[in-house]
Amino acid sequence: MRLLACLCLYLFIISCQEPMKYDLTSFEDYPVYDGDDLGVTYAPENTRFRLWSPAADAVQVLLYAQGAGGQPLARHPMQRSVGGTWLLELEGDLAGQFYTYQVRVGDRVLNETPGPYARAVGVNGHRGCILDMRTTDPPGWDRDGRPALQGFHDIVVYELHVRDMSIHPSSGITHRGKYLGLAETGTRSPEGLKTGLDHLVELGITHVHILPVFDFASIDETRLEENKYNWGYEPKNYNVPEGSFATDPYDPATRIRELKTMIQALHQAGIRVIMDVVYNHTEFGEAGNFSLSLSAPGYYYRQNPDGSLSNASACGNETASERPMMRKYILESVEYWVREYHFDGFRFDLMGIHDIVTMQAVAERLHQIDPTLFIYGEGWKAGASPLPDSLLALKANMPKLRGIAAFSDELRDGVKGSWHDWEEAGFVSGNAARKEGVKFGIVGGVHHPEIDYQAVPESDAPWAASADQCMVYVSCHDNHTLYDKLKIVNPDASENDILSMHVLAQTIVLTSQGIPFLHAGVDFLRTKQGVENSFDAPDSINQIDWSRKHTYQHVNQFYRDMIRLRRSHPIFKLNSQSEIARRLQFLEGPQAHILAYTVDGTGTGDDWQRMLCIFNGGDRVTSVELPAGDWRLAVSGTRVIASNGAVYRGKVDLPAHGAMVLYQKG
Repeated sequence: MRLLACLCLYLFIISCQEPMKYDLTSFEDYPVYDGDDLGVTYAPENTRFRLWSPAADAVQVLLYAQGAGGQPLARHPMQRSVGGTWLLELEGDLAGQFYTYQVRVGDRVLNETPGPYARAVGVNGHRGCILDMRTTDPPGWDRDGRPALQGFHDIVVYELHVRDMSIHPSSGITHRGKYLGLAETGTRSPEGLKTGLDHLVELGITHVHILPVFDFASIDETRLEENKYNWGYEPKNYNVPEGSFATDPYDPATRIRELKTMIQALHQAGIRVIMDVVYNHTEFGEAGNFSLSLSAPGYYYRQNPDGSLSNASACGNETASERPMMRKYILESVEYWVREYHFDGFRFDLMGIHDIVTMQAVAERLHQIDPTLFIYGEGWKAGASPLPDSLLALKANMPKLRGIAAFSDELRDGVKGSWHDWEEAGFVSGNAARKEGVKFGIVGGVHHPEIDYQAVPESDAPWAASADQCMVYVSCHDNHTLYDKLKIVNPDASENDILSMHVLAQTIVLTSQGIPFLHAGVDFLRTKQGVENSFDAPDSINQIDWSRKHTYQHVNQFYRDMIRLRRSHPIFKLNSQSEIARRLQFLEGPQAHILAYTVDGTGTGDDWQRMLCIFNGGDRVTSVELPAGDWRLAVSGTRVIASNGAVYRGKVDLPAHGAMVLYQKG
């Protein structure tokens, strides 16, 4: 009995001591922490710091009075805790103080870091800030709600960059280039046309896709007068807003409050907000100095067999989403952005780098919060990865990814030509060989018996389980704008011909069965002066010139009318593979440059019993034989007829690079 009592006492004493250091021979040996309190937990009475760093031999927290410069106010050693974490609790109200962690591994002392879970930072994001997040809520934030959405098939996305939308003087916006600029109403161009938020409302889109607004590394927030530009695909702090879009990047609360104000204003205007996230890689060339590496060196990244960093992102590194703590990090991050900032969905940069299990877990977690949160991404990678393609969230694996959509480069390149072969023509410029790719997108990426998949360069098989998994688009922030691409492909074309091709391209997008995705400014022929990769080009290249809205008012009006037409007719939103295959029929014809199809609308709730879409990619007027019956005109060129359009029977003459949408009523 005495021996048993002594043993129990010994085990009790051991259990009260700090956890022993782990024997870590590979990343698979790293423990997993299941708690939800990583980072800083603030209360007026005390603040708790918890950092996951299993390989560390020592960790300390440094406190500062300011976000940059100055010496530490104090250094506090952390204690080893459960699940590979280190813990420190400090008494008193520390709100407003700044902090960093510093990890020692063996004899190597790593650089200071705010840690991966920082949620408020000082200027340039080098130090975290202890903050009561409720002090960052704008008035009425607790009543902010998501605009109504019946289903994903009703979505029309408009992709924009915060700075681009308001930095040009023609925007008429006071807070130019800032979050608050997109919260302003009543703004007008010199010609009196709506800009900014009012423009978005007028256009009728349902969602804005905001290029990265997490804290990124490429802009020096202490030198904003230099007006340096970047898209933002260089993560610095994943869970903190970017400071260059705030009116005061030195005050940690300002960037948070102003981003919330922007989202609140968009919600009040009836528009949902998508956040562009870049979890697939970290800051270019700085993987070893990123917060993830400064906490758990090497763990969060994939490695080649020789131990070097793999590079499927073409940015110097790729994250290892399949490792439990990286997966946990992504899941907790997206949930945080939804709960704290009220984002309505996410676009995943290079989603094909992430593993299927992680992406499915993202969808499941977010849809438990709200099933209308929309998730989509690029279903490809930019280079080879050590993880097999069969495990990655690539387009070919989309049937395994329920509740997630991907971009259709099949339709994009089919319509306008290859993104990398600048001079290759697409269907709208007369390249009939690209027609099958256009058909691929028209049906929303699902299987259709009338498509020759061997003639689609980007995919030799359908990949969408339903049409709401397929983002149909012809331009985005990447590569040339649609207008610039068409000018390069057709150097001798007149401005009217370019305009006709441009409108034809977008008519195809807005009549397809997938989810339409529009690039900001495309509704008035946005140009970047021929610059193909404008990620760090100046405002003179990237800015939205609102005077073009005046120049191309009839095109902008066409977009508004087309979006309204699409949203009001169920025939454009069939969604299921079986229904699309049964109802949508492509028409055979002698002209290679003509693409036409009908859609049976009976029983869909649409007052259009049948719809006919005809697209002429050629450079001459072409006579097209209509199916039997009387057909009423709904769309012709840049005209959208609300009701009582002209009636056609027999044949119709389709203008060069033109489109027609006709219908029959029961």
